[in-house]
Amino acid sequence: MTIESGVPAASATLRILSYLSAQSRPVPAATLASSLSLPRSSVYKLLGVLVDAGFVLHVAETRRYGLGIAAFELGSGFARQEPLARLGHPVLALLVDRIAESAHLAVPHGRDVLYLIEERAPRRPALVSDVGVRLPSHLTASGIAMLAAMPAAQVRALFPDASAFTQRGEETGPRTYGRLRRILTETRTRGFAVEDQTITPGLASIAVAVIDHAGWPASAIAVTFERGAHDEQSRARLAEETTRHARELSRRIGGAPPSG
Repeated sequence: MTIESGVPAASATLRILSYLSAQSRPVPAATLASSLSLPRSSVYKLLGVLVDAGFVLHVAETRRYGLGIAAFELGSGFARQEPLARLGHPVLALLVDRIAESAHLAVPHGRDVLYLIEERAPRRPALVSDVGVRLPSHLTASGIAMLAAMPAAQVRALFPDASAFTQRGEETGPRTYGRLRRILTETRTRGFAVEDQTITPGLASIAVAVIDHAGWPASAIAVTFERGAHDEQSRARLAEETTRHARELSRRIGGAPPSG
């Protein structure tokens, strides 16, 4: 049976997706064929099918291939189930106990973030980031933290043009890829993401990505607070605690700590 038919083709497809998931950036088709010992012609055919289905993205400028939005959504579907929820709940509970502010855990869902867990601190306001809510990733601290942990080519594929930058009312989120790129650079330099009244007037957030075994952002931990309740020194402590607990969740899922 040839690789283009039946089970061998399915096996080769899974090997391609598994290989791409372990890479930190998109790779050429020739690298895939060589690394997996597959015929180059077959690899191109399978990549074409996967690109059309959204599981693989093709970066035309560099002729490289990486995981597509559909693959991230599939991964998020697993992350939304038992493992991440079971391991994330106690970590968020400890964080809330230490900082007395509300925290939540979000996972990537295409260009959005999907909120998986919320731990509300006593006497703190209700948040729009309830469990099951989806918000544009470029407008939230959680989303910015995860985007900052992705390769630039992956971010560019998620935000190919101005139409990808959804806005909510009067919010002042990035509207161009250039502006988003500057925000992500600032986030990586700072070590955590920030959001100030972009989602809810009067509220601000700090977030840190949770990195999995392949070096990809599996989720993000964020804390949300009334923007006037913390000075610069107090916000620095919130960022330090959020980072510490994100590192702990990364360790629990067998991943690596966030860089910075």
